[in-house]
Amino acid sequence: MNADTLNAIDAVQTRHIAALDAQDMAGWLATFSSDPATSYICISAENEQRGLSIALMLDDSRARLEDRVSIVTKVWAGTYQAYRTRHFFQRLDCREAAPGRFEVVSNFLIVMTPEGGVSTLLTSGIYRDLVEVSPTGALLRQRRAVYDADALPRYVVFPF
Repeated sequence: MNADTLNAIDAVQTRHIAALDAQDMAGWLATFSSDPATSYICISAENEQRGLSIALMLDDSRARLEDRVSIVTKVWAGTYQAYRTRHFFQRLDCREAAPGRFEVVSNFLIVMTPEGGVSTLLTSGIYRDLVEVSPTGALLRQRRAVYDADALPRYVVFPF
């Protein structure tokens, strides 16, 4: 695997978390492929290990990703206590799954700060991604965010 491919993969990862930290849901959506089968799943490690399909967020198509953007920006707007996040990630592994497609595994850590509050750890976990790389850059085809906590310290509005 060449450096340009790894740089493109790291760039889409960085754009993804930067959009989340800025609460830019349109920017978040722009990090995903436009293919109808594109997916985002956020699931606890416990449910993942037990083979349970119960997920905190289960967006199993591009249309559902678009619905998530509408729900966060229109339906839930102004109905939750504002909070900020800071995401940190570390790529651990990257393997070619097919020409132009790469399976990527990364650790993540998310710190959150409620408006007027103190920063605390929201969760940590692992991203299991399928990334499409083309001459124009990289996009997420699948993102599976497997978080470590059995219970989160608060409700979650934004994806991981």
